[in-house]
Amino acid sequence: MLVACWGAKGGSGTTVVAAALATLLARAQGAALVVDLDGDLPGVLGLPEPDGPGIAEWLAAGEGVPPDALGRLEVRVTAGLALLPAGAPGQWAVEGRGDVLAALLAADPRPVVVDCGSQPVGHRLAVAAAAAHSLLVLRPCALALRRAQRSPLRPSGVVLIDEDGRALGPDDIEAALGVPIRAIVPWARSIARAADGGLLAGRLPGGLARALRKAA
Repeated sequence: MLVACWGAKGGSGTTVVAAALATLLARAQGAALVVDLDGDLPGVLGLPEPDGPGIAEWLAAGEGVPPDALGRLEVRVTAGLALLPAGAPGQWAVEGRGDVLAALLAADPRPVVVDCGSQPVGHRLAVAAAAAHSLLVLRPCALALRRAQRSPLRPSGVVLIDEDGRALGPDDIEAALGVPIRAIVPWARSIARAADGGLLAGRLPGGLARALRKAA
């Protein structure tokens, strides 16, 4: 199962949602892979910045890399959760490899959750478009909603980051995008502190876990 998390606007919370979903799937199914296409997952998972190669180097290596090359790039997060790191972003401008990456991730026997970042293009867009579950992580912000409506990528569902004081509600989001809301995550200081402290893999806040269980 390939799950892609992406945003229409920066700061939507895609990294936190991807890390939390992967953690929940690893706990429920014994193993999961979380894939970093945006560069921020090590921080929220409490890992040092990987100093080895990652997806960027795999992309740059071209078609001559062996079939098991992606697996050899994985970094252990917990007993059941592995991270496929982003690598050096300067090497991401590679044409024609996004579909190959998406196919390899979709064929993994474990649940795979990918952080595709905001406004995905290139290989990030290819992975998000190929995912069985393409989840738009969205704040109830009119600007973010307008960008989502203009996106070439159509989500299969929305993870709504609920914020007090916003004029837009879940019904407005569903009506505007024509896709269902799969989860509503409340904005909470406990979630922000856990993400800032790199605690999501080991100490997932209860509110975040409860909100995302259906999406997982």
